[in-house]
Amino acid sequence: MSDAADAEEVEMGDIGAAEAQPLLDANGGLLFGYDQGVVSVILVMPQFLDRFGEIAEGNGYYKGLLTAMITIGALFGAINQGWLADAISRKYSIVVAVIIFNVGSMLQAASTDFTMLTVARFIGGIGIGMLSMVAPLYISEISPPEIRGTLLVLEELSIVTGIVVAFWITYGTRFITSEWSYRLPFLLQVLPALGLGIGTVYLPFSPRWLVSQGRDNEALQALSILRQLPPSNVRVQYEWHDIRAEVAFHRDIATERHPHLQSSTLFTRARLELASWADLFGEECLRRTIVGSGLMFFQQFVGINALIYYSPTLFATMGLNYDMQLIMSGVLNMAQLVGVMTSLWSMDRLGRRPLLLSGSAVMFVTHLVIALLVGSYAYDWSHHRTEGWVSVAMLLLYMLAFGASWGPVPWAMPAEIFNSASRAKGTAFSTSCNWLFNAIIGLITPPLVERTGYGAYVFFATFCLLSLIWTYLFVPETAGKTLEQMDEVFGDTSTHDHQKRQRYLRNEISTSTLNS
Repeated sequence: MSDAADAEEVEMGDIGAAEAQPLLDANGGLLFGYDQGVVSVILVMPQFLDRFGEIAEGNGYYKGLLTAMITIGALFGAINQGWLADAISRKYSIVVAVIIFNVGSMLQAASTDFTMLTVARFIGGIGIGMLSMVAPLYISEISPPEIRGTLLVLEELSIVTGIVVAFWITYGTRFITSEWSYRLPFLLQVLPALGLGIGTVYLPFSPRWLVSQGRDNEALQALSILRQLPPSNVRVQYEWHDIRAEVAFHRDIATERHPHLQSSTLFTRARLELASWADLFGEECLRRTIVGSGLMFFQQFVGINALIYYSPTLFATMGLNYDMQLIMSGVLNMAQLVGVMTSLWSMDRLGRRPLLLSGSAVMFVTHLVIALLVGSYAYDWSHHRTEGWVSVAMLLLYMLAFGASWGPVPWAMPAEIFNSASRAKGTAFSTSCNWLFNAIIGLITPPLVERTGYGAYVFFATFCLLSLIWTYLFVPETAGKTLEQMDEVFGDTSTHDHQKRQRYLRNEISTSTLNS
């Protein structure tokens, strides 16, 4: 059968279980979102401030350290998940992450001083970082290309849902007069984590990981389960052959690139592991690494987590009282949730690039308008209530735009742009960049807001504009492409020799399968 005929047949059949499997794994995002929503209210909760006096003293450093500590832990967790997901599978590395996260959660709930709390948040952050890397990776590897973007949106949707749920839970527990007002929200996050860990045990292994381990027949069975089609179905067979050919091709390339690192000794394997990390910055992979890490950089520096973590503080600069600060912070999170829900439809239909470009433009305008209004009227909001509410409206528009664009796309693309040999490490590196920049934002935002006022909005507006320019110049469109077609998207197989070699491997695999 010709490739054209095969491609036509691939469109047949039910999408199948791939629509359902990612729903559970996206709960990894729920845990991070829950933490964000909890912290935004707890940081201004009197019971919490009574226990942790360092934050109550108004020192922006301690507030920044507390919020950044979980992202520093996540940075550590994400970068280490790269080798772990390759070594023990995407599936089992999720279980390990859940265990670590639950330890951190229980320690946070039991913390009695600032040092214990920061250490507990670091441990919890390790689990969150591991989950934030491996969940999108697993989803991308089990999803059909025609709905992969939609399924990857589930990660961001879970994050924002966690933010909303946690915010309103904490908004309610603040009326508890004892320390359970903040300890209970910390403890409750154990429940969805347990559900994720237990449920993951019953999920199939990633077919692409199975092929990378030489377990080809198991990969075929996993694909059959995911697509809800028999193993002999032409769609399943076509995808199975493509995966095997792509893995074989990049394994051959790695062997040619590192011929002296192919023995099975522990020392050689360690050197090969380091060399495979270095390959992310080689000629064939560098553009993908720039795109993956750049998306994560701008996702943080357009100001989203500054608004989520410190929204009550920011609303205070607009003249709102304490209760209204908290209520509007909850409304702000719900606006982001609405934005993310639109991307369930638009991610695969409109594409990644249009979402990023339009989102950058809208966010730039809203930050600029807020900066002008805060700079002009912050000295006396009581006599400029209209201008204050216009600023609030601009924040809500910003959250809608972010939720529809820079929220979901940076979580989706790193998990789909790297080839099979580099996918786990490339996704790990990109995700760890997210946590690094997240930690930086967490540290600099409190003093930035306290010392510059409207300058914080100018700062983020500048990066919104830069994100638009950078996206236009560097980010390709990946919608509708299979993971095995990403070499073509990034021009890595433009040479005739590479294309010929991949066709040969695929034909060889197809022929050997028919003859077996």
